[in-house]
Amino acid sequence: MSIRKVSFVFGEYYHIYNRGNSKQKIFHNKEDYLYFLKLLHVLNQKNNKQLRDQARDIFISHKDNDPLVAIGAYVLMPNHFHILITPTENGNVSKYMQKVCTGYVMYYNQKYKRSGSLFEGKFKSQHANNDKYLKYLFSYIHLNPLKLIDKNWKEKGIKNIQKIFDFLNSYEYSSYLDYENENKRPQSILLNKKLFPDYFPSHKEFKNEILEWIKFDH
Repeated sequence: MSIRKVSFVFGEYYHIYNRGNSKQKIFHNKEDYLYFLKLLHVLNQKNNKQLRDQARDIFISHKDNDPLVAIGAYVLMPNHFHILITPTENGNVSKYMQKVCTGYVMYYNQKYKRSGSLFEGKFKSQHANNDKYLKYLFSYIHLNPLKLIDKNWKEKGIKNIQKIFDFLNSYEYSSYLDYENENKRPQSILLNKKLFPDYFPSHKEFKNEILEWIKFDH
């Protein structure tokens, strides 16, 4: 039996991630992405809930009651996901992620008429144990989608900065828009920024931070 090395402690921050078995896709279309996001929202409470109505705008009609965790940033990619998370005072990260991943596997297997595991084992976690690393994670997570247009962008560098920002602004399955844009969207309810350091008091400061990492010589 594998033992998780990270202990989730109230007031601490964690980078949670996982990917599909053998790097297979876990999200194929908009419905898949939105279902996972809805699970992140609906299952963030102690009492077990089920997402029965996929079409319903769950982000508006459902409110968290005694949440297990607070989410500071996230991104869903075709074959993996990243979430920046902190447990609430009486919350439980492991219980939350188990419910989310199990719920999504059940949905995925039923939809695509398959069986067995979908993810590459249990979800992975890293403790963001210092301020520098925690702040960096906001950029790391939100820059993940750039791999979809140029998987070698870190090595080759970016020539067209505006093209990059246009793409990030068009990518729906990330919390990037919740930091860069003043207009709130339904998915904004997933985030609880109050339980994270206020690194970006304005949208301009967030964009400048992202720009620095884009230009950084990796």
